[in-house]
Amino acid sequence: MKGVAVFMLVWCYLGVTYAWTCKEAPQHYGAVQIDAGQGKVVMRDRNNQAYFLSGSTWYNLGTVRLKHVSVGPAGIWGVDASNKVYKYVAGNFVVSAGFTMQQVDAGGAGQVVGVSSFNGIYCLKSTIASAYKSAGILSWDSLSKVLIYYSCGPLYGCWGTDKAHRIYVTQQFKPKICEACGWAVVDGAAKMVEVGTDGNVFVLNAHGDVYLRTGISSGNPQGTHWTQIPICLPISHLSYDLGKLWVITSGGTILQCSQ
Repeated sequence: MKGVAVFMLVWCYLGVTYAWTCKEAPQHYGAVQIDAGQGKVVMRDRNNQAYFLSGSTWYNLGTVRLKHVSVGPAGIWGVDASNKVYKYVAGNFVVSAGFTMQQVDAGGAGQVVGVSSFNGIYCLKSTIASAYKSAGILSWDSLSKVLIYYSCGPLYGCWGTDKAHRIYVTQQFKPKICEACGWAVVDGAAKMVEVGTDGNVFVLNAHGDVYLRTGISSGNPQGTHWTQIPICLPISHLSYDLGKLWVITSGGTILQCSQ
């Protein structure tokens, strides 16, 4: 399957030159979810084992089995199959009590956001997230929205998608008090959205197509339009950091794309 993916990429880029090009990243069998932030890249495989990338090798990240892992200014966080929330502390993951989450994102300005088991979205204040170091109860604040995937960046707010694949953005987000203001619906449809630390926003739709939101600024956090990133293989998951777009194809191949 890996050979087929490489052939498809070569075939795709022989005929047409685009602003974005993709190459094979270090591979790991069974990769299904990836996240990048602050120069770090983490991944989990189909066995729910989390890994971090160092050079060209994926190394085990703790011993806890996770179904979703995220890295960013708030550190490394994850959730397990029973939706318990963990933070990576001193070489392993420490479990928390309190609300359970099916997805978390550590890419904001120090806060952690998450989607609960019933699709409510919550925020962990940056002061609480940074200080958490041992098993205990975490106090999450509700953001009064129902979404299936939620992601934040440190610059221009947070983005999310709901069950109908509608896309939302906050006009303002305050990480120290976990306050989201001015929810707006953005044109398009997506099953997941990822916000980079530089403010770039990427979405993945139900067909495995990847799009970049252009025109984002402090005065216009929702941007202006979508530009498709021409990847010749259907994508199942993605993340973005420091000019690198990390994607996992539906066949499990990890690619790194850049302009």
